[in-house]
Amino acid sequence: MHKLFNQGKLASACLLAGVSPVLLAQGFWEDSKARLTLRNFYFNDDYRDGGEDRKEWAQGFLLNLQSGYTEGTLGFGLDALGLAGLRLDSSPTHAGTGLLPVHDDGHAASEFSSLGVTAKMRWGDAVVKTGTLLPKIPVLVHNDGRLLPQTFQGTQVEYSGIRNLYLHAGHLDKFKQRNSTDSVAIYPQGYSGKQGSDFDFAGASYAFTPQLSGTWYYGEMREFYRQQFFGLVHKQPVGNGTLTSDLRYFISSDAGEARNGKVDSDMFSGLFTYRLGAQALGVGYQKVNGDTALPYASVSTVYSFTNAGVGKFIQAGEQTWMLRYDYDFEAVLPGLSFMTRYYKGRNGDYRGHEAREWESDTNLRYVIQDSTFKGLGVELRKATYRSTYASDRDNYRLYLTYDLALW
Repeated sequence: MHKLFNQGKLASACLLAGVSPVLLAQGFWEDSKARLTLRNFYFNDDYRDGGEDRKEWAQGFLLNLQSGYTEGTLGFGLDALGLAGLRLDSSPTHAGTGLLPVHDDGHAASEFSSLGVTAKMRWGDAVVKTGTLLPKIPVLVHNDGRLLPQTFQGTQVEYSGIRNLYLHAGHLDKFKQRNSTDSVAIYPQGYSGKQGSDFDFAGASYAFTPQLSGTWYYGEMREFYRQQFFGLVHKQPVGNGTLTSDLRYFISSDAGEARNGKVDSDMFSGLFTYRLGAQALGVGYQKVNGDTALPYASVSTVYSFTNAGVGKFIQAGEQTWMLRYDYDFEAVLPGLSFMTRYYKGRNGDYRGHEAREWESDTNLRYVIQDSTFKGLGVELRKATYRSTYASDRDNYRLYLTYDLALW
C-alpha cells in the first residue's frame, strides 16, 4: 500500500509536468526516491563600522523527487525540486541577509516558493538532463549558503563510458537567486547593467592513478568573460596519515562585448592537508595575477579554498595565506565535528586602493546518529572579517537541519 501511494504521488507529478504515463516502466518507479530537507536558519551580520546589522530567522523546506529510468535502450526519467521559505523574524531595519526576498518597502516577504522540473534521458553511459540544474563545477558552483539553494535553468550532458574518464558539457540560460522566485538571464557578480547572457561549459576529469586525478573545465559567459580551470589532486600516505595536495589554476579573460569591462585575471591556489586519525591540518597559498579580480557568476560560490564565510580573497594581485584545522569527535561523540580556519590577504588592488583583509571562521556541528531524531543536525558558525576595502563584520549563523527520506 505504501509503495502504491508513493507511485500515485509521483504519477501525479508526471501528469502535471506533461509526461505521458505510457512512458513509465518498472525501473521508473523501482529506482525512484524522495527526500524532504528542513532548514531552520538564524543569520546575524554585525557591521562593525557603523552600518545597520542584518539579522533574520527563517524556515526552509526542500522537497527533492527523483525518478528512476524507463526500461529499454533509451531510458527516460523526471526529477522535481520544490523549494519554500517562511519568515520567522525580520524587520525593515535588519532585512537583507539573503534568506528572504525583500519588497520595495523594505519588508521581507512572509513566504516564497518555487518548483523546478528536470527531464532526463539515459543512453548507455550518457545522461542528458534539461530543466532545473544545480551545477557544481569549477567554473560555476551554485550557492547553497542560505535558506534555499541558487538554481539554474539549462541542459547538460554527462558521459562516463570510458574507464577513469568523466566528460561533462552544458548550456545554461537562466538562474534564480537564493531568495527569489524570478528566473533571470545570467550575469557576473558586480554587474550593474541590464543585459544578462548565457553560460556554456565543458570539462573532463581523469583518474591517472588511484592517488592522482586531474580536472579541466572551460566556461564562457557570453559577452562577459571566458574562464579555464586546471586542477590536480594527489593523495599520498605519509607515516600513519595521508597528505592530500590540491592544486588549482584559473585563467580568465573578457569575451564578446565585455559588458562588465576588461577581464584579465589568472589565479593559482594550493592547499596541502595532512590527516591523521580524527585530526586534519591544512596549509595553503593563493595568488591572483592580472589587472582585475577573478570573475564569477552572480551570487554563486567561487571554487576556491578562500571562499570563506564572508570574504573571497580574489582581488587583483592579492596574495593569501590560509591555515585550517579539523577535528572529528567520532571516538567521543559520533556526529560531532569541529573546524577552524584563518585567511590573511595582502597586496591586492581594489579600484586603485590597496586591498588587505583577514578572516577567521569557526564551525561546530552535531548530527544525531540514531534514535527517533536520527538525521537532526545543529551547526553554529562564527566568522570575523576585517578589510581595508569592505565592511568589517562579525557574522553569526545557527543552522537546524533535518533530512527525511520519504521513500
